[in-house]
Amino acid sequence: MSTHQRFRDREVVFASGARGETIDIPSASPVNYWQTISAPAAMPRVTVDGKLFLPTEAKARVPVVVIVPGSLSIAPSHLKHAETLVSLGLAAFVLDPFGARGVTSTVANQAQFSFAASAYDVAATVGVLARHPALDPARIGLQGHSRGGSAALTAATRRFCETVHGRDLGARAVLAAYPWCGHQFLDPDVGRTEVRVLVGDQDDWVSPQQAQGYVQALRLRGAAATIRIVAGAEHSFDREEPIQHIAEASVSPAAPTGYLADDGAFVHPTGERPDPRLTDRDLAVYALKAGYGVRGATIGSQGTQAALFRAEMTAFFCRTLGVEPGQARPAG
Repeated sequence: MSTHQRFRDREVVFASGARGETIDIPSASPVNYWQTISAPAAMPRVTVDGKLFLPTEAKARVPVVVIVPGSLSIAPSHLKHAETLVSLGLAAFVLDPFGARGVTSTVANQAQFSFAASAYDVAATVGVLARHPALDPARIGLQGHSRGGSAALTAATRRFCETVHGRDLGARAVLAAYPWCGHQFLDPDVGRTEVRVLVGDQDDWVSPQQAQGYVQALRLRGAAATIRIVAGAEHSFDREEPIQHIAEASVSPAAPTGYLADDGAFVHPTGERPDPRLTDRDLAVYALKAGYGVRGATIGSQGTQAALFRAEMTAFFCRTLGVEPGQARPAG
């Protein structure tokens, strides 16, 4: 049994005095997207959790940004982002998708739980936070990193999220940081949600070109969607950690996209018809057999890349969630 301390058991207090309040999120671990949309009663249920940080001087309902970590779980950079957002007058909720599932990392094996489960966690979090008396349900933002960016993008897709939290709710804005875009709905409608994608042109975990294609599909569907490709940046360029090679990382950034029908069923990259039986693992095995699998990848930042990310983050959420940037100084 793992002795890794769960995030919920940590005491986290920001310099401002904002203290993390643990909130439980009733969620699920669907085997694939089809089960989420077309057979939800069959989904195994799980309660994940996270910590909510509120501005210390909030006098009315405030906007909130949900920060969703990637395959390496919650890092100091995620907490720093949360602290920066709180210093601007927003609330921040740092989600832990791993602790309740007994997982510490998905770097070497992304199939420990499905990408549909990751997205379900995020959509379920929107539903819970929308009912919190201190938060404004009309101003919920999502910020996902890597696998968390994939989850945030799917959680904003109306075909998916309306099955989780209903039609009346939705994220106002999504900032997807270096997301893997290997699973995409044929109808990527995100309604009124604004989407911004940030990815480095040296990223060897995910495909910047696949992210470009996804953003263009969103635009063609009528969404306010933009992408910034950062010159010279690797994966996780916001972490303020030296560039390092993760030998155990199992990635396949050049693999073809797995598209999803309206009912959530995968269309195999070499097929033409949706198949409800297909899972993440099936597509991963295909990618390996087709020669797309790669072992080892790079993370880290250099120069002003982390500062660039913080500037993008603060400008995006201040604008989309209606906060004046001059209300407070960012942390750090």
